[in-house]
Amino acid sequence: MFELAAHGADTFVGTGPQYPWGGLYGGQIVAQALRAATMSVDDGFEPHSIRAYFIRRGDASEPVRYEVDRIRNGRSFATRRVVARQAIGAILNAESSFQRPEESAEIQTIVMPDVPPPEVLEHESWSDTFERAQIPEDRVADSRRDGKGRTLAWMRVKEAIGDPTDPDAQLLHRCWLAYLSDDLPTDSAHRAHPMSSEPDAGEHFFAASLDHTVWFHRPVVADAWHLHDFACLHFVGSRGLSLGHVFDADGLHIATVAQEVLLRDTRERS
Repeated sequence: MFELAAHGADTFVGTGPQYPWGGLYGGQIVAQALRAATMSVDDGFEPHSIRAYFIRRGDASEPVRYEVDRIRNGRSFATRRVVARQAIGAILNAESSFQRPEESAEIQTIVMPDVPPPEVLEHESWSDTFERAQIPEDRVADSRRDGKGRTLAWMRVKEAIGDPTDPDAQLLHRCWLAYLSDDLPTDSAHRAHPMSSEPDAGEHFFAASLDHTVWFHRPVVADAWHLHDFACLHFVGSRGLSLGHVFDADGLHIATVAQEVLLRDTRERS
């Protein structure tokens, strides 16, 4: 999924399958951009964040070229910029930040909600690479979040990724989390929209991801169950801002995700 071929200095090429909705999946382009950035960073640095802007829809019939710019190499932090290109031009622009691990105080103020475990929920997914167990709204007990359109699901990668304590494998675990993190934000914005309760509302929406950010707080084990908990905090100008928290099965806050989603009522433009 994240194999990249070197095509010159700091340039890599990857591919992706066509998904049910057509075209490439934005989460895979983000994950491949993160993978390309890490291939230009010295050993000992770990990605702690990536911010990506989706520019154009990707074409699954052709490869994606990732061009890496080494913005900064510091002793504690490194910064990389990655532009993903196809024949039509740039399809994604991303910036990643890396840090050498360091000891510090740890504070967690976000609490994982009380939800049923994935084993008792129905599993469904649009890809055979991961499992997803969506949680009905009425099965979330005694937990509140800011925003509307709350959307929760357990997710994990099906195939074993590797020992998460191995630095190379940990990178792949974080790439997979970046991949999975693009799944729920649009659903959250859709549920929050006033039109979502209307019959056949989905037929009148045009949706597209605009930008996507992931902050990694702790090591990731993406082939184990993680709870993704999203809500839409704001909607204006046809843009919905979804914020999500990712927890492991023990309730540790592993990552935070933010995405701005373009959601248009096409009837207003007819």
